[in-house]
Amino acid sequence: MNNSSKFQLSLMMFLEFFIWGGWFVTLGTFLGNNLSASGSETAMAYSTQSWGAIIAPFIIGLIADRFFNAEKILGVLHIIGAVLMYKMSLATDFNAFYPYVLGYMIAYMPTLALVNSVAFNQMKDPAKEFSFIRVWGTIGWIVAGLAISYLFHWDSAEAISGGMLKNTFLMVAIASGILGLFSFFLPKTPPRAKDGEKITISDILGLDALNLLKDRNFLIFFISSILICIPLAFYYQNANPFLSEIGMENPTGKMTIGQMSEVLFMLLLPYFFKKFGFKKTILVGMLAWTVRYLLFAYGNSGELAFMLITGIALHGICYDFFFVSGQIYTDSKAGDNIKSAAQGLITLATYGLGMLVGFWVAGKITDKYVVSDGLHSWADIWLFPAIFAAVVLVIFLVFFKNEKIAYKE
Repeated sequence: MNNSSKFQLSLMMFLEFFIWGGWFVTLGTFLGNNLSASGSETAMAYSTQSWGAIIAPFIIGLIADRFFNAEKILGVLHIIGAVLMYKMSLATDFNAFYPYVLGYMIAYMPTLALVNSVAFNQMKDPAKEFSFIRVWGTIGWIVAGLAISYLFHWDSAEAISGGMLKNTFLMVAIASGILGLFSFFLPKTPPRAKDGEKITISDILGLDALNLLKDRNFLIFFISSILICIPLAFYYQNANPFLSEIGMENPTGKMTIGQMSEVLFMLLLPYFFKKFGFKKTILVGMLAWTVRYLLFAYGNSGELAFMLITGIALHGICYDFFFVSGQIYTDSKAGDNIKSAAQGLITLATYGLGMLVGFWVAGKITDKYVVSDGLHSWADIWLFPAIFAAVVLVIFLVFFKNEKIAYKE
């Protein structure tokens, strides 16, 4: 891969995740303060990610794999996204906002697969080359958070009360428009399906991978993956509103510590995986979720602020040790013919079903512990996902039988 292609793909990844991190992190804070949304309404908005994840395989399988170049579809979807983001910035109540965010996530979620397709199509050895391109996505997410907190100060108490958080949508609309236009100049990535080749609904949804559930260990892993996404949803939906409400300065910028730790623990994962094996690695990831939420429950923005920062920094262990290890485990269990289908099934189950249930539960729990004037009893809210994650840990510990899985670089 030449330097020109490396630059193009790196910039593509940077913008792709700058866009996601530039509005999704502060969405809950915006909805609660600008649109007076309840916890259940905020959950509905975040659940659009899950609906997008459920619908994305159809867009990729029926359109991208059949008729048009991936980079062209990527461009069209991001231009549509730019328009919808602009509309979201103009919304004055939740009922007007929701159709736009739903439409946006249906357009955005397929782009996560499309940028990977464009990148992989240019690589001779993805195992060695992809990580150096993908890391620019994490950097993009970090830059978005730092810009919101430290450059524009849109998440300060004064700015939030003044409605400045709506500017995040304008910032993302501009970035989405830029990526949309830039996508048409990316390296060509033609449809994967051959002329005359039929793609069935079973292929799109990865239903062939359901046979893996006959394996007891994989079934336990599959169920645990869905269940662990319930406490995960609490972090996505409530972390930024929580930090803002208790008075932490620059909450969005501080949350980028989670992405920084993600990069660090991604580097440590091969060593940990090889030394301790798959089961212990997964269990450490689950334990990190429980510890994180306990730190959130009992920390504060004053003398105990270090507990909150530590909880944020645990994101690397929470995500890498569970989800990345899970992807490796899934790859090892699937035969060559269903590797992609198996990964698609896990994604559909976690970011689709698991997160959908998780956001709904998080909304109900958040509404239950509103104490007065829109303020919350956060200790009670965070204890629920802490206990839930601990229960999932026990289920996995008891029922998953240890097996040796090779870590593939």
